[in-house]
This record gives sequence, C-alpha cells and structure tokens, in this order.
Amino acid sequence: MPDRDESFERLLATMRKAVAALRESEVDFLLGGSLASWARGGPQTDHDIDLFIRAEDADRAAESLAAADFEVERPPEGWLVKARDRGVLVDLIFHPSSGEVDDAVFARAEDMEVDAVRLQVASLEDVLTAKLLALNEQNLDYRPVLEMARALREQIDWATVEKRTRDSPYARAFLTLARDLEVAA
Repeated sequence: MPDRDESFERLLATMRKAVAALRESEVDFLLGGSLASWARGGPQTDHDIDLFIRAEDADRAAESLAAADFEVERPPEGWLVKARDRGVLVDLIFHPSSGEVDDAVFARAEDMEVDAVRLQVASLEDVLTAKLLALNEQNLDYRPVLEMARALREQIDWATVEKRTRDSPYARAFLTLARDLEVAA
C-alpha cells in the first residue's frame, strides 16, 4: 500500500472520531463512498467521508457530531447532513441518488476492519450505484468511479449494478465504457 499522506491521515482520524460519536449515541451507520472502496483495496481518497444513515436518525446523528465538536450544517438539498472537523468534511447521507438508506442497504453491508476500526461498510454495489446515479450533465466526471471500478472489478456484481442503474443514460454510458475497457464483465 502506498504511503498515506497527511490529508488522508486527517480523513481517517475524522472518520474514527465520527464513528465514535455515532456509536456513543447508538446511531446505526455504514461507511460509504470512496472510503468504503478504499477499505476493499480501492484508491485512496482525499475528498470526504460518506456515512450512510437512516433518515429517522438524521437529527440524532447531527446532534451526536455537534456534541463531538463537529461544525454541523443542514444544506437545502434535504438528503444529507454535513459536518466538518478541522476542515475535513463528513456527509451523513440518508437519501442518496440511488434511493433511501433503508434496512436492505444495511443488510447488504459487510462487517470490516477499516484502519483498525471494526464497522459496517456499504456493499460495493450500493457504493457504485450511488456514484453512477449521481452523474448528470453538471457532474459528469467518470474518472473517480472508473478508478474505483478498475481497482475492484473482480469484487463487483456488475449485473446488479447494471440492473439498478438501467434508467440512467450516464450510468449506461459508463458501463459501456467499463466493458470496452475490459473493466466490467
């Protein structure tokens, strides 16, 4: 594994702090996004921390992080809560573009050790589906999702991802690209 730089170490420290706060408040959560990919061997990230929570836990999760000295805000989008710890962003996501975070999303998660912390990590199919369904005309950067897919291609159930994203022309274009590049089966 390549050396971890200072910004990635700060990201992981914030992840551990957020996890501890949510556990203290007994809020169920899953590690999602790029860190869920990294936990399985995907590329290192420096962007943010995505934690999936149920909508009914959003207020309690926000209060929990605020009590742990995070700066908490509720953006107008209405599908997440944002929290910052010394400049590191944590997104508490309860309704990503792939649909509501529900019991089925939690049931598909895997118990893993991530940087010496045991926690539930969202399935690769849920992470990839959310990333693909977030693509649109204003946000059409395939690079991060292609990097993730290339690194983890053998672990991904491509048929499931294709089924879940079939209504998105941007996801279909990505899957065509991934097949042509021999990333997807």
